Amino acid sequence: MTDTKPALSSAPKGQGVPERTPSLSSAKRAKGIIERVMNIIFFVCGVASVLCVAAITIYMVVSGLPAIREIGLWDFLTGTVWAPTAENPQFGILPMILTTILGTFGAIVVGAPLGLFTAVFICYLAPKKAQAFLTSAVELLAGIPSVIYGLVGITVLSPLVAKTFDLPSGASLFTSIIVLAIMILPTIVSVTITSLRAVPQEYYDGSLALGATSMTSIFKMNIRAAKSGIITGIVLGIGRAIGETMAIIMVSGNVVNMPNLFGSVRFLTTGIVSEMSYASGLHREALFSIGLILFLFIFAINLILTGILKKGAKQ
Repeated sequence: MTDTKPALSSAPKGQGVPERTPSLSSAKRAKGIIERVMNIIFFVCGVASVLCVAAITIYMVVSGLPAIREIGLWDFLTGTVWAPTAENPQFGILPMILTTILGTFGAIVVGAPLGLFTAVFICYLAPKKAQAFLTSAVELLAGIPSVIYGLVGITVLSPLVAKTFDLPSGASLFTSIIVLAIMILPTIVSVTITSLRAVPQEYYDGSLALGATSMTSIFKMNIRAAKSGIITGIVLGIGRAIGETMAIIMVSGNVVNMPNLFGSVRFLTTGIVSEMSYASGLHREALFSIGLILFLFIFAINLILTGILKKGAKQ
């Protein structure tokens, strides 16, 4: 019988292996170089971000402290009269501080529940075909410039408020709260949708298997599981509400009064924008001091909410 076994190669043992080794090793070296380069890039970007925050903080402190020292911290924070161009200038920003706090709080009270319920509807109750459309609509709202919200507010909402409550003018704190609540909705809804979709389906199915209803499973299980992300969305909404300027200056009346729900008011941000173009001397320094107070205000809110998030995560 003819031997059908394959003939053994006369080449030395392992001769074919080294032919592939250079390509493999070069690929590993290239991959290692890319990883090191990306690590360097990420490190530089991180350091640059920290340096930018530090530079902004130092600039705000250096620019804002001179006016506070000259005016007096107590008089500056608790004064109720803002008359920087008067013969005897007065630089009290308490009305603007209270207006900013109440306006932001009102916007969150209105916008946060509405944003949460909208996200729940899109994730769990809307038809499959409608979910993509509604998500795109929310993203479109997030991209609309703030001045457009202001134009809609001043042409539609302000006259409606004036007519409904029989007011001479609809430019008020109430109108500002409604506009801010609408503006922060896209941020809250988008982040909440992402957080709810990240919750494992097994949580919802397990809750149903234990006898809970669909609504109970959503609100008692899924929303609690996504609590951290939902709070993050609310924090981002607070940041936008506090820092908003163009829309608010068009619907608030821009008059320095103590907060009145249906009266003209001025926020901290609008106070800076409306007067910076012609301010000089102590007046200009006082506007930088307002910016410093606003910066510290936002920083304190972020610290408080971050602490709440960490506490909730530990629990």
